[in-house]
Amino acid sequence: MTSDGGRPAIAEISELARAAGLRRIHVLAWRDLADVEAGGSEVHADEVVRRWAEAGIDVTVRTSYAQGRPFTELRDGYRIIRRHGRFMVFPTTVLSEMLRRTGPFDGLVEIWNGTPYLSPVWAGCPHIAVVHHVHKEMWRMVLEEKLAPYGEFMERHIAPPFYRRTPLVTLSESSRHELIDYLRFRPEHISVVPPGIDSRFTPVGPKSPTPLVLAVGRLMAPKRFDEMIRVMAEVREKVPAAQLVIVGDGYERLALQQQISDLDADDWIRLAGHISDEELLKLYREAWVVASASIAEGWGMTLTEAAACGTPAVATRINGHTDSVDDGVTGLLADSSRDLRQKLETVLTDDDLRVRLSEGARKWAATFTWDATAVGVLTPLAREATRRNQRRGIPTPS
Repeated sequence: MTSDGGRPAIAEISELARAAGLRRIHVLAWRDLADVEAGGSEVHADEVVRRWAEAGIDVTVRTSYAQGRPFTELRDGYRIIRRHGRFMVFPTTVLSEMLRRTGPFDGLVEIWNGTPYLSPVWAGCPHIAVVHHVHKEMWRMVLEEKLAPYGEFMERHIAPPFYRRTPLVTLSESSRHELIDYLRFRPEHISVVPPGIDSRFTPVGPKSPTPLVLAVGRLMAPKRFDEMIRVMAEVREKVPAAQLVIVGDGYERLALQQQISDLDADDWIRLAGHISDEELLKLYREAWVVASASIAEGWGMTLTEAAACGTPAVATRINGHTDSVDDGVTGLLADSSRDLRQKLETVLTDDDLRVRLSEGARKWAATFTWDATAVGVLTPLAREATRRNQRRGIPTPS
């Protein structure tokens, strides 16, 4: 194992892995951070495994092909293998991992993003699954009408029985309740490990001179950026100087551009697309409020990143948002589109409220670190590895 670099969390990760005999870990994901459609799930995976690699663990991440990127790449101390497209990545990865074509591994992490790799069937080693959220009605928004019921059926009825004895990690208490109530997982098998916030997110510099609303995420139907645009058009009736910036890319971009054109809103709505980390940080700091009309989130990572920059949130009251936003303290949660509009208007026009929420957001965000997340995700895998070693009479490494 490598040195801890002066960080207690890295030393803790190193010791957890050493005691459990986890020298090599493979991670199965749908996409990686280099993908043009990468979002919170990919950021989460990168932040976790780079810390595992820093602690001396040999980490390999298997994903689908990312446009314009090499099939194999080293990044931040871990190896990425990208093979095949969005659908073929599942059977080809399973076959490759079963045959150990990319090398042996002592532990496996499956990021279950709707379609499963069914790792409990074939892994043959300590394994866990990371579930950011349950998709439910999202299937009908991201798949064709004829295919959506199959996605729902797979998620609710086919996949869960294979994972009944698998330790699960999820990001929020609300997602934990969904796993228990909707997918019927046992509570004792589920660990809640919130995501962290990078230390670069700080409240530096002035706010925008005009009311600026920021929305960040993949441009996909469940995020409901179309609804955010409609709501902001109504907000402008009371706050005519309000501006909206939408950051992110995805298959909904052309439809959103057309919607903006139909509203003759090009002068106050900007589709920023995929931007650099520095540009995003600048927007987080300048925005008066960060907003989300999403119908499904595992957490709401953009909301807590903005919170660390002293920017409060106004978002839909959904699982994930109820964990990442402390309603009335770090932002406001809305129960409908009308409520979303009213609460955006309130935050944009009430200076005292906005200052109070901003301070609450900053203090709230300071409690989340990626070091803690990396330790938290590894803990159930190390526990599972230790349990297997004890059953087989394998002594704990000295």
